[in-house]
Amino acid sequence: MGCCTGRCTLIFLCTLQLLTALERQVFDFLGYQWAPILANFLHIIIVILGLFGTIQYRPRYIVVYAIWTAVWVTWNIFIICFYLEVGGLSKDSELLTFNISRHQSWWSENGPGCVRKEASMSGIKGLDNHSYISVIGCALEYRYIEVMHSSFQILIALVGFVYACYVVSVFTEEEDSFDFIGGFDPFPLYHVNEKPTNLLFKQTYLLISPTGFSDVEIMNK
Repeated sequence: MGCCTGRCTLIFLCTLQLLTALERQVFDFLGYQWAPILANFLHIIIVILGLFGTIQYRPRYIVVYAIWTAVWVTWNIFIICFYLEVGGLSKDSELLTFNISRHQSWWSENGPGCVRKEASMSGIKGLDNHSYISVIGCALEYRYIEVMHSSFQILIALVGFVYACYVVSVFTEEEDSFDFIGGFDPFPLYHVNEKPTNLLFKQTYLLISPTGFSDVEIMNK
């Protein structure tokens, strides 16, 4: 298969997915978003598996990758709905942190143009030594940044799914055609009688007489 084929395109898509997933994993770690962290970890493993299968011509690995892309699209749709508060979801809930903490997306305080301010709350009973954090001046709300991340992941996953199906079909056709011509048969039929024939030929024409001459040489003398 040439370099400008579906196989090379799928390798490029898997590499791009791997890089974007690693970038997303870093920011999810900074924001203590445990559910996305686990999802990103699984995604990275499956993408590496798909990349390996594409390079090493392993259709089964690519099938696993294709199935995962459907799951990955579903997960990112959920993330979009979560941050846009669709269907009763709330971006301020602790769903993505498994109710362990009240942390939000890292972009909520570090987005483009955001200014983070802390105000002491020592005068409020029960909140001594705590600070109230306010974020102002953000050029873009963090939820839209998360939505753009998920939308980009969905786009790459859909394209990857299409190319994965194409590459699997190509690999399958090549395996079938190669097997049809005996490519996978280690002992073809026309090799079965090769060794006995050679032995018979040698026994007939290359027998050495006790004097050290072949039968042909003796007959010539």
